Amino acid sequence: MVKLTRMFLTYIYPSRDSLFSCRCEHIKSTTIHTIMAPVSTQDQAPASNGHVKKQPDFKKTAGASVGVGFTGPAKLEFKNKYEEREYIKGRLACAYRMFGHYGLNEGPAGHITVRDPIEPETFWVNPFGVDFNMINKSDLLRVDHDGNILDHGRVKLLNRAAFLIHGAIHAARPDVQCAAHTHSVHGRAWCAQGRKLDYISLESCIFWDDHVVFDGKGIVLAEDEGADIAEALGDKKAALLRNHGLLTVGQTIEEACNWFYTLDKVCHVQLLADAAASGRGLETSKISEEEAEYTRGIVGTPRAGYFGGKMMMDLIDELTEKKYMQ
Repeated sequence: MVKLTRMFLTYIYPSRDSLFSCRCEHIKSTTIHTIMAPVSTQDQAPASNGHVKKQPDFKKTAGASVGVGFTGPAKLEFKNKYEEREYIKGRLACAYRMFGHYGLNEGPAGHITVRDPIEPETFWVNPFGVDFNMINKSDLLRVDHDGNILDHGRVKLLNRAAFLIHGAIHAARPDVQCAAHTHSVHGRAWCAQGRKLDYISLESCIFWDDHVVFDGKGIVLAEDEGADIAEALGDKKAALLRNHGLLTVGQTIEEACNWFYTLDKVCHVQLLADAAASGRGLETSKISEEEAEYTRGIVGTPRAGYFGGKMMMDLIDELTEKKYMQ
C-alpha cells in the first residue's frame, strides 16, 4: 500500500499487485452465465461472414399492424361537410408546420395538398411564398385541376408546379386524399443517384415494391409533366423524382406526411451506410425480399402510416398551442 499525506487528509492507494490479485479473484468467482451471451433456443444457421443468422419465420397473420399496437384514424362525426372541411384545413396547416419543424421544406419550394370533402375535384394547398412555419389554416388556397384559385387567404399566389403535379395525382388516384412533395436535403441527395432504394433497414422496407423512380425534366411547368409523374407513380405510395425530390401519397394527411418524413430519413441512412461501406471497400448488408415484404405488411400499412404521422402532429400541437388554427 502507498500512503500519501497532504495537508490534514491521508490518502491510501492500493498497490499494483493487490489490484491485479483483486481482479483475478473477481474473474474466478464470476459464473459462466455472466460472461457468455445467452444461447438462443431458435434454430440458427451460419451466415457467410461468420456471424450467426437466425432463420426468420415469415408466417403472415391478418391484421399484423393492429397486433403491434398501431391505431388508425378515429371515426369523427361532423355536423356537415363544411365542418369537415374546416377540420381538414386545420390538419393540413398542422402538416405544414410539421414539415417546417423537421426541416423538410426548402425556401418557397414544396407543397402538401389534401382533397376537399365538399368538392373532391378541388384541393387545398399552401400559398406560394409563405414559409411552412408560418402557415395558418386561413392562409390555405383551394384550387381546381386547371389552377384556378377558388378560395384564398391573405396571399393569393399559387405555385404552378403544385397544381400540375398534385392535380394530376388527385385525378388519377381516387384513393389518395393527401400528397406531399418538397425538396428535402437528403431526398434530393438520394434522387441524384437516379435509382431505387436498397432495403438495408426496417424503415426502408416500408417502401418495398412501393416506390418508383421518375426520370423527369426538372421543374414541372408543363401539364404533361404532371400527368407523367402520376402515371409513373401508379398505385405506389412514393416516387423518387430524379434530381428533384421526394413525393409521397396517403389516404390521410397523417399517412402521407409520415411516409415523406420516413422516406427522407431512409434516404439519409442509405447515403451514410453507402459511404461507410464504400470507405472500407465493402457493400451494405441487404434485407431479403421475403423479409422486406413481410416487414412492409406490418409497418407500411395506411394504419401504421397514420399512427406515426399523428405522433409528429401531436408534437406540433404542443409546441405551437395550435396557433396554426387561425
